[in-house]
Amino acid sequence: MINNEDRYEEDERFMIGSFPKGFGYPDDENDIQSNDVNDRALTGEVKPRILIMGLRRSGKSSIQKVVFHKMSPNETLFLESTNKIVKDDISNSSFVSFTIWDFPGQIDFFDSTFDSENIFGGCGALVFVIDAQDDYMEALSKLHHTVKKAHQVNADIKFEVFIHKVDGLSDDHKIETQRDIHQRANEDLMDSGDENILLSFYLTSIYDHSIFEAFSKVVQKLIPQLPTLENLLNIFITNSGIEKAFLFDVVSKIYIATDYSPVDMQSYELCCDMIDVVIDISCIYGDFNYSVKEDGENSTFDGSSSSTIKLNSGTVLYLREVNKFLALVCILREDNFDKQGLIDYNFQCFRQAIQEVFEIKFNKHKPQQIINNSLDSTHSNGYNSDQNH
Repeated sequence: MINNEDRYEEDERFMIGSFPKGFGYPDDENDIQSNDVNDRALTGEVKPRILIMGLRRSGKSSIQKVVFHKMSPNETLFLESTNKIVKDDISNSSFVSFTIWDFPGQIDFFDSTFDSENIFGGCGALVFVIDAQDDYMEALSKLHHTVKKAHQVNADIKFEVFIHKVDGLSDDHKIETQRDIHQRANEDLMDSGDENILLSFYLTSIYDHSIFEAFSKVVQKLIPQLPTLENLLNIFITNSGIEKAFLFDVVSKIYIATDYSPVDMQSYELCCDMIDVVIDISCIYGDFNYSVKEDGENSTFDGSSSSTIKLNSGTVLYLREVNKFLALVCILREDNFDKQGLIDYNFQCFRQAIQEVFEIKFNKHKPQQIINNSLDSTHSNGYNSDQNH
């Protein structure tokens, strides 16, 4: 469920790692391993680790605060430069569960005291942030050395490059900057014989939804259940007359899965805005006596959360709660919404299937067997295209 208050507290940040003492890292290099052991004991698996790296003042901490702590972009102007590694545990839902390590820009990866094995060994994704409004030649050099070093330790790391702060650039300048960075970065890898390393590039800004979409793509690569979720969404929209569907993590507004159709930025922004509207209205009119967590925290997103918004363009936005942290947001034509009963029934089948996917994750069952059982159940109960006509 959602807590309307900002949960970020400065005291909860703590430094980890095996690095030079001057950076303030713990002396015991087993701290990282003990954290992984604790995660495994609690959840049965080690949480994926996302590293955020880049030069100083490139916007790394601002990205983390805006996406995961609901900080206003304007407030990030007052953030101090990061001088220590900050670990942030993200456990919004069973699918969005990972840790983020925010690295200061002055770290030297070739320092003899830098423990590359511990840092890169358990890493799922490495996000390298480049300031598009600054001279990025030094950033490209550090990107090359960082990626090469990380790949030597862990060949399974996903490398993501955020070309950041593009809000101050014209559209033509954005495209040219992305092309130039893409070309130079890949040429550096080819010159060093590392052409097998794949880099993904994103244009991002904290002042629009581009940073949320980019992080959505990063997180999706760390979700082993992604093909199953996408398959469920495809079946749902095909048999419900829906044009586009997103499965959102409500807290961060990251979409952890979507259907097969391409993502349109305007559609994604509409869905994000709808989540904000639902949460804001729930904060005012929600039943706080009903929506109290076991730990006593008030929440506004609960099992009864749903919303339908009809736009002047003849488009309908449809939101339903999947569980206390996930929401399904759909876009469809108003003509197709005449059969809302069918859509509601298909959604119940979809939510049941999602619950079975959760069971797969925690009970370690075979995913294909469970999903086949779920799909067989939905088809036998009328969840098919014949009912859509």
